[in-house]
Amino acid sequence: MKVKLRYVVEDIDRHGNVRIYYRRHGRKTRLRGPLGSPEFLEDYNKAVVAAPATTLNTVLGANQIKPQSLRWLCVQYYKSAMFQELDPRTQRVRRGILERFCQNNGDGDKPFKMMMPRHIRKRRDEMVDRPEAANGMVKALRQLYKYAVRYDLHDANPAEKIEYLSGSAEGFHSWTLAEIERFEKQHPVGTKARLALALALYTGQRRADLVALGRQHVRDGWLVFTQHKNRKRKPVHMELPIIPALQHILDASPTGDLTFLVTSFGKPFTSNGFGNRFHKWVEEAGLENCSVHGLRKAAAARLAELGCTEFEIMAITGHTTSKEVTRYTRAASQKTRAESALKRISGEHSKDKSVPLFRKDN
Repeated sequence: MKVKLRYVVEDIDRHGNVRIYYRRHGRKTRLRGPLGSPEFLEDYNKAVVAAPATTLNTVLGANQIKPQSLRWLCVQYYKSAMFQELDPRTQRVRRGILERFCQNNGDGDKPFKMMMPRHIRKRRDEMVDRPEAANGMVKALRQLYKYAVRYDLHDANPAEKIEYLSGSAEGFHSWTLAEIERFEKQHPVGTKARLALALALYTGQRRADLVALGRQHVRDGWLVFTQHKNRKRKPVHMELPIIPALQHILDASPTGDLTFLVTSFGKPFTSNGFGNRFHKWVEEAGLENCSVHGLRKAAAARLAELGCTEFEIMAITGHTTSKEVTRYTRAASQKTRAESALKRISGEHSKDKSVPLFRKDN
């Protein structure tokens, strides 16, 4: 199958070797081959992300960016190590947020030093119906001005103390046992869908990690790998035991050479591609609002129900702080505490006698 992507060109050197490049705005970036390979796609995505940062002046016209404007500050930020060290996907998302902010009411042409906390709060409040998007905007501006302060371009960060909107306390839906059983009934052991479910449920990892796991990560019955998130800045190294239930499904499932999960063409999934395919498997099982990330939450919640501490759960999920784990396991922890409390009450009295939860003193 011929792969056709924008700005990809091929040159033949004097030795007859085919070289692949990403060429845009007069700049060429060498890409690894062959076309369509995981290495090629990785290099292509990096080139797409990097190109705007180095050619933004060309695209907009150098004379169109006002010095000391908010857009000017964004351009400087994109060139900085603070931005370049981010994951490519994070770069794309953050750039999109900042560009949309600049385009609103011509804010990109205004002096960035004139930005005040009230301006950010006003924009945040206009997005109250989209709390996650509003919080993402606040975070992006916070990082932009953090760069400005760090590089002595400004003496204050107007977004530093802007409060996040509360949004949804629950976030992604955590799978119930009934939903897991329904998925398993639709997708028996030996299918890719069941393998995907088992990997997500029995490792508690993110989508980007699930698509990268393979036999090269197996060492003496353990999965040994570095999580994809923050791997460049604050890498989290993981060692997880492969429990018998997961090993059984791995042994009974078709897998790839380098990754357990592969496409119908035998190639590793991209993170987004896997998410789309998993969504179809969920629909085939007649389920709604069930995602890969929801299985990560379900795994953490189940560990909480079994009495695991937050630090033990963090050792499985790879979280570096307990904030997110607490949110994941809030409902499970409440259930466990309630069960424990009622068992203590019932244990202190006769099983034949009804006991009120609260006793009025005589």
